[in-house]
Amino acid sequence: MRIVFDTNIFISAIVIPHSQAEKAILKIIEGDDTLIISREIINEVLTVLATKFHHDREAISHVALYLLELGQMTNPKKRVQVFKDEPDNRILECALSGKVEAIVTGDKEMLKLKEYEGIKIISLKEYLEL
Repeated sequence: MRIVFDTNIFISAIVIPHSQAEKAILKIIEGDDTLIISREIINEVLTVLATKFHHDREAISHVALYLLELGQMTNPKKRVQVFKDEPDNRILECALSGKVEAIVTGDKEMLKLKEYEGIKIISLKEYLEL
């Protein structure tokens, strides 16, 4: 299955060892699913790590390289305005551009939507149970 992870999944996987989010990353590494990612998502993850978790430049560089290797890059051309929170719109754009089946998120507003243009929006728990 082709999927997109919301920023919070990446952050949880990075800052909380042995978390459910880390299990989701391991599912990608094991080749069960294909992760689709965009520069906007990577930039959001790196910004959060730098500002909220005070990671240094070297650690952030390692995360950037790791994310580039972990997922397949897509370059969204179409902009959407569905959510008030702009980073959530970038997730939708990545999903549309990458022709994914599902978005995995912990974001309550995104989860309320349940589906967008045929793309399922599921929780981390739901993803791990697939």
